[in-house]
Amino acid sequence: MSQVELFASSTPPEPTTEAAPVKSQQPAPLAARMRPRTLDEYAGQSHILAPGQLLRRAIEADRIQSLIFYGPPGTGKTSLAQIIANHTKCRFERLSGVESNVADMRRVLAGATNRLENTGQSTILFVDEIHRFNKSQQDVLLPDVENGVIRLIGATTHNPFFFVNSPLVSRSQIFELRSLSEEDLFALLNRALADNERGLGHIRIRAEENALKHLSRVSDGDARKALNSLEIAALTTPPGPDGFIHIDLAVAEQCIQKKAIVYDGDGDAHYDTASAFQKSLRGSDPDASLYWLAKMIHAGEDPRFITRRLVICAAEDVGLADPMALVLAMSAHNAAEFIGWPEARIPIAEAVVYIATANKSNSAYKAVDAALEDIRAGRTLPVPEHLRDSHYSGAKQLGHGAGYQYAHDHPGHFAPQDYLGAVKRYYEPGDEGVEKKIKERVERWRALQAEARKRTE
Repeated sequence: MSQVELFASSTPPEPTTEAAPVKSQQPAPLAARMRPRTLDEYAGQSHILAPGQLLRRAIEADRIQSLIFYGPPGTGKTSLAQIIANHTKCRFERLSGVESNVADMRRVLAGATNRLENTGQSTILFVDEIHRFNKSQQDVLLPDVENGVIRLIGATTHNPFFFVNSPLVSRSQIFELRSLSEEDLFALLNRALADNERGLGHIRIRAEENALKHLSRVSDGDARKALNSLEIAALTTPPGPDGFIHIDLAVAEQCIQKKAIVYDGDGDAHYDTASAFQKSLRGSDPDASLYWLAKMIHAGEDPRFITRRLVICAAEDVGLADPMALVLAMSAHNAAEFIGWPEARIPIAEAVVYIATANKSNSAYKAVDAALEDIRAGRTLPVPEHLRDSHYSGAKQLGHGAGYQYAHDHPGHFAPQDYLGAVKRYYEPGDEGVEKKIKERVERWRALQAEARKRTE
């Protein structure tokens, strides 16, 4: 059966009368039948496919070079490759990162080489789930991509800068596909209900708007999930007395599973969520911080991964404005190690709220980085003679420790002497919380040191 016939099929074939067994041919799922055939049917991704955008112009002009599409499931990566296949005059070949091996790759590459040499026809090779190929497998593609024997189109749910070899990435244009909006999904569902050829238009269905909006909302931007849930609702709901299948909110809620959290432990969602968590803490938003925390907990995140972020934020963003934040973050870390999930959520949440609502200062973080930059870029300063160790035999004969002033012998336990051998100011105290008092002390001490320097000049 051809792909077009498969998409058009909406009912199983009539049973055969022949004695020989016949392989059952079921219609493709709704999401497969509703794959867009043209750019005009394609939903979402206007940032790369709107009229006038580079990728759309390249597809319409059949001037595709090597591409890598990446984004969450159900955003149209494979569909976009199929649209390119429909538009191009090149030979279109497919491989799967899950199913294909090196022998399959070499067979396709050899055919592409022969085709180019004998007929001049180029080959576009689409590799679905390209991140599933290991480094050696990806390296097999590199020479033919480099020589122009094939134009590669890779599709992946993982960030290609981490999961695809750098040489392939550098020779490809990277396009990120975003999760579809609720409006995009709502329009797709309505199109599927109205399409007599490929969709559910041949079935008498009355779908309530709030039911379709529910499917659009809880599908997490995944067109495949939304369409397949609609099909389940249509095929499992009996017609009412009026002969129509009624899809209301209750039916929609039953036909789509509990909202799945898009969170892969080694992919973008993992690090994006952690980034949002830490930025919400820094931004003093306890509600957002707790939401991202809950998402990580629900997804089964390692509690140590979460508490490490808390410790970092307490030191980097709260700092000396509230030194207790670091103490509480470390306590939450130790408590989580001791008790584990699910109870660990309680001390972690306590630390999250404390850090999010604490006064903020990154002065210590900036100060140490400024000192490191000075050391990397400049000449290392020698230790002044009066600060050197004078306890070993012969040190005093060398002048080590001579003139050192013991801080506790002075008023306020501060001796206004040179501790560096140069005038440097790395630490600039802030005005928030505890650090406001620290600032007063530091400014007083620096003034005393400045006076002492003037007396010695």
